[in-house]
Amino acid sequence: MKSQETQQFPAEEITFERLRKSNTIRQQEWDPGDQISLSYRGNELAGEVGEACNIIKKLERERLGIRGSRAEKADLAQELADIIICADLIAMHEGIDLAKAVAEKFNATSEKYGLESRF
Repeated sequence: MKSQETQQFPAEEITFERLRKSNTIRQQEWDPGDQISLSYRGNELAGEVGEACNIIKKLERERLGIRGSRAEKADLAQELADIIICADLIAMHEGIDLAKAVAEKFNATSEKYGLESRF
């Protein structure tokens, strides 16, 4: 069996806690000098969101039958995954519990609009 630091989890077992642990371990490898700033992380996230939007445009182009380059849903899945990873890296940088923040924001939005759904 792999050590805890290199353990891979099936997709259905991924949690915010496991993402954070994996990001923490990989970040030590990626940036051992701890040079990456919040500004860098913000630009990284913006880039990933832009890439996802470009894929969405290509998927919509396909749906509309307009000429141009194409993409597949798998391409969008990869970009969305990058967005989640980057968001956690920003939260990690700032000491934010992303799982707690997501639940609180989801619930606040439901409350604001009179919806019953809660996290």
